[in-house]
Amino acid sequence: MTVLLLGASGLIGSHCLSLLLSDDRFDKVIAVVRRPLNISHPKLVQTIVDFDKLDNYAAEIKADAVLSTLGTTIRKAGSSVNFTKVDYEYQLKVAEIAKRNGAKTFILLSSAGANKRSMMLYTKVKGEVEDAISKLGYEKVIILRPSILIGERAESRPGEAVGQWVAKQMSFIFSGPLSKYKGIPADTVASAMINAVQKPYKGVDIVENLDIFEWAKN
Repeated sequence: MTVLLLGASGLIGSHCLSLLLSDDRFDKVIAVVRRPLNISHPKLVQTIVDFDKLDNYAAEIKADAVLSTLGTTIRKAGSSVNFTKVDYEYQLKVAEIAKRNGAKTFILLSSAGANKRSMMLYTKVKGEVEDAISKLGYEKVIILRPSILIGERAESRPGEAVGQWVAKQMSFIFSGPLSKYKGIPADTVASAMINAVQKPYKGVDIVENLDIFEWAKN
């Protein structure tokens, strides 16, 4: 099986890449990236693209399954327009091209609270891209909605760092009705995404935070 990975340099994406390269179930991993990754492997093909001109790389956006961990923050993007471009337009465009090229499966990293009718831009855009990709006609679409991600990023995200501290040091808060919001390790989310590729399922499924722990188990 050939898997195309979006967001390979990010927190979840880097874990997904390591798992894919070490897993004999996958023959080839195509990492669609803006800049070269500091890694080489016989199974890895790095496709360097200009995300604003994805149609120019359509022939290379071809795989059996797509894993998308692509995402940014409004702070890093610099504006709501740029945030929407990364989290919605780029992901949807890759999904459309890959579908035309024969991809059957799309595994999407979203976020807890994603809702296209949300008043918050972040969760609204997450919900919108979930909805759009779900309607493309893939045989299988699995959407994961993790809560606070626990792990070390290469980039600084102050807000997320605070959330991680709370999740680790004050875990007792996330009990009872709030247990669905407890922090989740990045490698656990990545494992769930890899397992989702192989899961015998047809249609669209949404995996909420607590269920991701179960999906990550072999």
